[in-house]
Amino acid sequence: MKFQNEKQLLKIIKYSPSIFVIIISIIIIILQFIDKNSTFEREKNRITQEYIQKNKNLIKQRVHNTYDYILKEKQNSKKQLRNSLKAAVNNAHSIAKTIYENNKDKDPELIKNIIIDALRSIRFNDGRGYFFVYEKTGKNLLLPFNEELEGQNFINHQDSKGTYILQDMKKILSKYDETYYSWYWYNPKNPYKMKKKLGFIKSFEAFDWFIGTGEYIEDFEKKVQENILKQIRKLRFDNSGYIFIITYDSVYLSHIREEFIGKDAKTNNDTVEITKVIKDLIEISKYGEGFYEYIQNIKPDGQEAIKKISFVKGLNDWSWIIGTGFYEDDLKKAIENKKEKLDEEFTKAFYKTLEISFILSITLLISSIYFSKILQKKFRNYKLEIKQHLIENTRQQNILAQQSKMAAMGEMIGNIAHQWRQPLSAITTTATGLKLQKEMDLLKDSFLIESLDGINKSAQYLSKTIDDFRNFFKTDKKETEFSIQKALDKAISLVYVQFHNKDIEIIKNNYDEQIINLENEFIQVVINILNNARDELIKKDLEYKKYIFINVHKKTDGLYIYIKDNAGGIPEKIISRIFEPYFTTKHQSQGTGIGLYMSEEIIVKNMNGEISVSNTKYSYNNENYKGAVFTIKLPYN
Repeated sequence: MKFQNEKQLLKIIKYSPSIFVIIISIIIIILQFIDKNSTFEREKNRITQEYIQKNKNLIKQRVHNTYDYILKEKQNSKKQLRNSLKAAVNNAHSIAKTIYENNKDKDPELIKNIIIDALRSIRFNDGRGYFFVYEKTGKNLLLPFNEELEGQNFINHQDSKGTYILQDMKKILSKYDETYYSWYWYNPKNPYKMKKKLGFIKSFEAFDWFIGTGEYIEDFEKKVQENILKQIRKLRFDNSGYIFIITYDSVYLSHIREEFIGKDAKTNNDTVEITKVIKDLIEISKYGEGFYEYIQNIKPDGQEAIKKISFVKGLNDWSWIIGTGFYEDDLKKAIENKKEKLDEEFTKAFYKTLEISFILSITLLISSIYFSKILQKKFRNYKLEIKQHLIENTRQQNILAQQSKMAAMGEMIGNIAHQWRQPLSAITTTATGLKLQKEMDLLKDSFLIESLDGINKSAQYLSKTIDDFRNFFKTDKKETEFSIQKALDKAISLVYVQFHNKDIEIIKNNYDEQIINLENEFIQVVINILNNARDELIKKDLEYKKYIFINVHKKTDGLYIYIKDNAGGIPEKIISRIFEPYFTTKHQSQGTGIGLYMSEEIIVKNMNGEISVSNTKYSYNNENYKGAVFTIKLPYN
């Protein structure tokens, strides 16, 4: 028997899918064509902004890296200088001591002359280094570059800063056998002006002398600068990227064009309005760092004038501008490449849409005709099938009644499995850790005892789980008086190893209160909430600081327990469903969705309390966080 509209229904089933696919395909192609142009404009703006920001960050980082490299090299070189000065003086001291020991039986004046002659011709540090010798009375015995001053007494000599150098050295050597010392002295290259000098001096007790050497800071820094510039000039980024260094006197020290080096930037004239550009760069560098846009006359890999964005930072100790930049034409190339890519993607999408539409239309047409014939046959026996369904439905009702009974048992078994999973995992993890540390001979007694205590506590918790679940739906559960803090400590101790291994820190306040209620079930709820927080926290990066805060507060209408994490919070679209049975966002192997449902059942039905959840934003240790906060309200008795 056929229904009245059977023919019309069969026609709809036969032809409508193919027609629908064709119409949708046409609409998709039109929309793709319209969207392509608007997409390009959006992508063009996005690429421009992203390219500029990305390259700004990149050149800024490159300048900072170069700046840090210079400071590091400067510091390391100074350390090497100090070591070389000390080594040189120790060597001179050894020479003097050896001469003295080998000639003790000779005239002291002869020995002194031998020592002085031995040290006079020694040079080091590329010929800049030499030794000086003074009696502690202030009389100079050796000064190779100013031999005319030998024999004079400098005890009352002052440097350009007013320091009595020899008196100061004598005072220090009265307390220490050797020391580093800074002073101002005449540089042989410019004997009419005192320059700062770093030196090392050491007592020679045999004749009440001290032997020393030093290096003019100016000469030393020039050598360091030469070595640093040599390395910086080798740096290249992509095709035309490089680090430029200009002095505050506008002289190039480093540039991709070697002919620019050593010349005034204004003479090189490599930018439009060069005088203004150099003046602005110097101004920015003297007061810190910053970005600057200008037109460069000649790009390193081309001849055309091009806009350039540079980042510069000042090294005021040396009066250096450190900078690098990127060019506008690279942006144009990125936009052209994106347009070609969009055109290619549109063409592929167009032909793909046609291909899929054709295949779907043919397939659906054939399938529709086939299925319409099957349905036509089915309709004929539909009346008999209804009767059979009525009989079958009666049987199904009986089966559903039986399944309902089994569901309760299955839910309880699922709950037991859910509660056992974490303790069993903790036991397995702890045992594996003990075995590994034992095999590696790293096992300590304290860790062994602590781990065994954890296994024992987890085992004790497992032994109580079946009874707890068996009594879950009973109304005669025994209430006891217990400390809320001790109950929290028990819950934390059961999961401590798992949280410790995942670098999750649990922080709770110390407020305590005695209440009369179900302690074991309260612990079960706390563990459920902690485990859910842990599952979200372990998704964070390893370096992310993971916290769970537990706070207890007493209010007039009950005791409030707040459990808060910093895992980012619960999505608003699902936060209202998390207490539903079997609702979970985890994989089936990681959770059944029963934990929080059980927690609500325990708090509301068994403990006469309330439980809720919300998202919160807060600060801790000057860091801003967002997370979920579970609020449990319990009566005092």
